[in-house]
Amino acid sequence: MSSEYVERASRVPGAVVWTKRAVGPTGADAAGPVLPDGCMDLLWTPGRLLVAGPDTRAFRPGPGLTGPWAGVRLRPGAAPALLGVPAHELRDRRVDLSDLRPGAEVRRLTERIDAASDPAVALEDLALRLAAAAQPEDPQIRAVVAALAAGRSVAATAAAVGLGARRLHRRSLAAFGYGPKTLARILRMQRALALARSGVPLAETAARSGYADQAHLARDVRELAGMTVTALLAP
Repeated sequence: MSSEYVERASRVPGAVVWTKRAVGPTGADAAGPVLPDGCMDLLWTPGRLLVAGPDTRAFRPGPGLTGPWAGVRLRPGAAPALLGVPAHELRDRRVDLSDLRPGAEVRRLTERIDAASDPAVALEDLALRLAAAAQPEDPQIRAVVAALAAGRSVAATAAAVGLGARRLHRRSLAAFGYGPKTLARILRMQRALALARSGVPLAETAARSGYADQAHLARDVRELAGMTVTALLAP
């Protein structure tokens, strides 16, 4: 039993469109856990539209979430404006879109995407319409993400964007679902995994990603991903 995952750049700025097709006699999803990445996703599976909130730990789909799936992964901080809800209200949750928007509207949208020849494109069209109707993204929030993704400290990031520590924390809860320290940890883990998957040795990966040492990297990955680094990197 296996799962086929494909992604591409989206027409929504900074977003990614992905599809995952369950394969096997039961249609069960045999893919690994969904790791925290600072993002939120608009999701479709036959008969349902959902939103994946920002994760603070690895998410493992249960039997009611087996797919097939299409998703639009929105860059960190972008989803709250599209959905009209602060990110912290959706932290570590998967919720039906009908919990956030009128039920009749969501039923029509679900039926339209169900009937589409390419549900991923139809879902992307929905995300584009939501983005067009939303307030523009806050450039300060974009700057926070860029600074933390580059490995700058929370204090240096706050100073660079002109926000005090408390205000940065409040703004981060609304935009990302958690404080800037948590976002920094998640983005650091993602940087490390990208390096390790490219063949960089773990000790060098830890140093280049901003960890004190390889043991620090191992502890952080286990806490955020619920797995060892070597298990995550296994083919």
